[in-house]
Amino acid sequence: MYRNVKYSPAYTLVPTYECFNRCEYCNFRVDPSQDAWLTLEQAEARLQALRGQGICEILILSGEVHPESKRRDAWLERIEGLCELAIALGFLPHTNVGPLKYEEMLRLKAVNVSMGLMVEQVSPELMQTVHRHAPSKRPELRLQQLEWAGELQIPFTTGLLLGIGETEGDRRDTLEAIAQIHQRWGHIQEVIIQPYSLGNSQILNAPGFPLEQLPSAIAIARRALPDDITLQIPPNLVRYPDLLVACLEAGARDLGGICPRDEVNPDYPHPHLQALQEVLSTCGWYLYPRLPVYPQYEGWLNPALQSRVQQWRNALSLLSPVQPNL
Repeated sequence: MYRNVKYSPAYTLVPTYECFNRCEYCNFRVDPSQDAWLTLEQAEARLQALRGQGICEILILSGEVHPESKRRDAWLERIEGLCELAIALGFLPHTNVGPLKYEEMLRLKAVNVSMGLMVEQVSPELMQTVHRHAPSKRPELRLQQLEWAGELQIPFTTGLLLGIGETEGDRRDTLEAIAQIHQRWGHIQEVIIQPYSLGNSQILNAPGFPLEQLPSAIAIARRALPDDITLQIPPNLVRYPDLLVACLEAGARDLGGICPRDEVNPDYPHPHLQALQEVLSTCGWYLYPRLPVYPQYEGWLNPALQSRVQQWRNALSLLSPVQPNL
């Protein structure tokens, strides 16, 4: 009997790569004012080319403009405009742009079916090491985002980054913090278990997370988190077929948004869907598409977004389960 593992057919728009943080493991950012922002006209051209290809999720993923910057309002307007454009062209936006003010989250809730922010780790010691130049990675700031998302009824994705100097105890503390917030609000759709992987741009001189330890980390997360939170792993970072299957056996059930390019880990391209299904099917797993908002959260969306989601639900049969080329 086949078991289901899901993914979101997705495409990523990056408003800007500029970021005031300087995380030592980052392969994404450029210095502030050193990047031309994506225009709405450029974004529209890209999105128009995607119509009719079965892509439902538009991930809005941005570097962070400083909260006190004079450009912050323009940055938020650009993100909001990209979300509105995606909706107008028939897509479902999911935004992950770093910590936001409460009012900013409320504003973006109106134009997103879900949102996200990685907690990474709650250990304050990391603010003296890999996050020493990344003030928005303060654990209390990130956990506050999860609380606000629950209060605002925003379907949410968060996650852990493994291998950045944390201890086993730190990981357990992070999982417990996420679990407690979800128990208060019931809004966390997914928790990503992401291994830090070496790239070509990071400052950090350290090996990547030992991938052979990933199934164990997933099993610990599955025991620590409520059953209604789905565990997600990025298949491009879990590069060995046996390991990928072991991660599913340990409790992962989602492969996230599979895009032409992983902007956070550009050195690791996503596998082709048919090739991925061939790997999974030999071990009894079936790869199936999903939307970026889970059905139990649709009632939290405004009527316009609910209508757009329902159109996708009605057309979900067009997103055929991936067939292996056997």
